[in-house]
Amino acid sequence: MKVIVTRPRIDGEALAAKLAKFGHEAVMAPLLAIVPRRPVAIPARAYQFAVATSANALRVLTDAEPPRSLRILTVGPQSLAAARAAGFGAAEAHGGDVDRLHRHIASHFEPQAGPILYLSGAETAGDLEAKLRASGFSCDRIILYDAVTASGLGPARAVLAGGASVAVLLFSPRTARIWRNLVELEGLAADAAKAWHCCLSANVARVLPVEWKSAVTKSPDEAGMLTLLEQLPATQ
Repeated sequence: MKVIVTRPRIDGEALAAKLAKFGHEAVMAPLLAIVPRRPVAIPARAYQFAVATSANALRVLTDAEPPRSLRILTVGPQSLAAARAAGFGAAEAHGGDVDRLHRHIASHFEPQAGPILYLSGAETAGDLEAKLRASGFSCDRIILYDAVTASGLGPARAVLAGGASVAVLLFSPRTARIWRNLVELEGLAADAAKAWHCCLSANVARVLPVEWKSAVTKSPDEAGMLTLLEQLPATQ
C-alpha cells in the first residue's frame, strides 16, 4: 500500500523506514516545516521541572538552554527519546497526550514547589499552559520554533490522483486541516474520499469531511498508528 506521510521531514524519514519493514511504500509529503526561533531567552528561575509535548521543541534547543540537569516530563516515547538525545538525564514520559500529562502533573506535583518551564512550538494542541495555570501552577511557555505550512501536496498529489490504494497518516488537527485545505484547493476531494485516513485522535478525525474514510488509533502514538494501518480493510 502507498502511505502518505505528512509529518515534518525528520519525523517522516524515520517513519518511512518503519513502513518499509511492513511492506508499504512511503510517500513523503511533509505538511509542516520546522523553523527554529533565534535567539530564545529562558528566564533564570528555579523551575521544579520542564515539560515538552513536542519532539521538535527538544531537537532545536541550543547547548545553552535550558540546563540539562533539569528534570523534564514529556508526553510520549518520541518526545522522551528526543529529550534524552538532547542531553536531559532525568527525562520521563507520562500519559501519551496533553490531557493525561496534565493530570499526571496535577496529581503528583504541588504548585507551591516552583514554576514549570514549558518548551513548545508556536502552535500546540491541547493548550497545556492553560491547563497548568488552571490547576494553580506558574508556567513559563518558551516558544522555540515555528511550524510553517506547506504550499502544496508535493508527491501526494499524483498518488491521490493515480487511483492506487492509499492511506494517509494524520497526527494532529492542524495537519488534518492543512491536508484537507490543500486537497480541496487542488480539486482532489473526490480522490481523497477513497483513501483511508489514519488519525491520531478523534479530534484529528473531526477535521475531515464526514464522507472521507477515517479511523482513529486506540493508542495515541506512532506505534498505534502503525498498528491501525495494518488493521485497515485495504491491507488485509
